[in-house]
Amino acid sequence: MTTRAPAQTSGHDTWTGNLRERLLRAMPPDQLLPDEQPDYVASWIYVFGVATLAALVFIIGSGLLLTLQGPQWYHASSVGHFVNSLHLWSVELFFVFMVVHLWGKYWMAAWRGGRTMTWVTGVVCFLASIGAAFTGYLVQTNFDSQWISSQAKDGLNAVGIGAWFNVTNLGQMLLFHVALLPLVLGFIVVWHVVLIRRHGVVPPIDATADDAVMDELTPQERTS
Repeated sequence: MTTRAPAQTSGHDTWTGNLRERLLRAMPPDQLLPDEQPDYVASWIYVFGVATLAALVFIIGSGLLLTLQGPQWYHASSVGHFVNSLHLWSVELFFVFMVVHLWGKYWMAAWRGGRTMTWVTGVVCFLASIGAAFTGYLVQTNFDSQWISSQAKDGLNAVGIGAWFNVTNLGQMLLFHVALLPLVLGFIVVWHVVLIRRHGVVPPIDATADDAVMDELTPQERTS
């Protein structure tokens, strides 16, 4: 009795194969992980995007420690004070870098060349960061956070949205700060970086034609 070999299914006939091919067409590996960049990327204005991401890494790391140890640790422990301060100053630097990055890209008209979604995701990321920072002030569990929450409650009630965002509810604000908003912010940041890798960094407005041509070439074409 003979046995039949199992039928082979082409990758084009499966949803995983189709998804893989679409991802490779949309985001080739040489775009996601480039080893060269145009010369104008050496300008200081392009540094602030990476600096924002670096500050975000410190925010996430210190925030995880604060979440795991709890208020008693970062209020009474010297190490907790240090990590709490590290978290605060990382947030301060994060916003400084992000604002400079945002304004720099605004004056460079960063939505040029099919980069509209790159610009939009950056703006949405900034707005989501404001919400994350605001809820962070509300969950300090000290008199400062009590004062901020009471004043914010009056402000939100005045504009008619206080029924949906109870800023005096510590549990609700804590979940917003450590769960919901970080997930939203993380998704937008990843999307923003992928779009930058796909479309490339925006060239300066006064970039020469040679610069624009070099920006469109692959690394192999630039060295040939």
